[in-house]
Amino acid sequence: MNTRSKFDSHLKELKDMLMEMARKSENAIKESINALINQDIDKSNEIIQNDTIIDDLEHEINNKAIILIAKESPVARDLRKIIVALKISSEVERIADNAVNIAKSTVHIGKEKHIKEIVDIPIMMNLALEMLSDSLNAFLSEDVELAKTCAKKDDKVDEMYGKLIKELMGYVQKYPDHINQINQLAFVCRYIERIADHSTNIGEHVIYLVTGERYDLNA
Repeated sequence: MNTRSKFDSHLKELKDMLMEMARKSENAIKESINALINQDIDKSNEIIQNDTIIDDLEHEINNKAIILIAKESPVARDLRKIIVALKISSEVERIADNAVNIAKSTVHIGKEKHIKEIVDIPIMMNLALEMLSDSLNAFLSEDVELAKTCAKKDDKVDEMYGKLIKELMGYVQKYPDHINQINQLAFVCRYIERIADHSTNIGEHVIYLVTGERYDLNA
């Protein structure tokens, strides 16, 4: 195997590890919302415990990237590919952290009857998950236009976030004995909003990968 083929092979391994990490994070998000809806404390605790698996994957990606830079001394676009993989792995790890945070909120709420049916929060989460999927597919295909679609969806998530927080704060006087639950649901909304932000960041990293220029999708 020549030097170029060897480098490309290592780069593919790095990308494959990153996508495995992303799949696990995405699954954790979906499970955390289902656990919230069903008030599944056992599943929430499992999500919290399994976060170390995703953390370990991030460490492996970091180590592999450092070794690749040290051994191959890549420049220009090849170096950008490694740097972007590192940046995206960091975003994905933070996304997984927010899945854990949602699970912790579910534990804090416990079996207390929900003050309202959990309907809008999953809709907001599905939109954030679409953004994550779009940004990751943009990374795989190096598609700048797909990466830019994240910004438009992020605006929708922000709008939903604002409406949900306003609605939840309106419940404070109506349900004074459920302040903890109201706060925890507000936290969940915030965690979803952060997942959308991290997905937007991934889109920005993709644009940097392709063009070599920094791009603010929220500008």
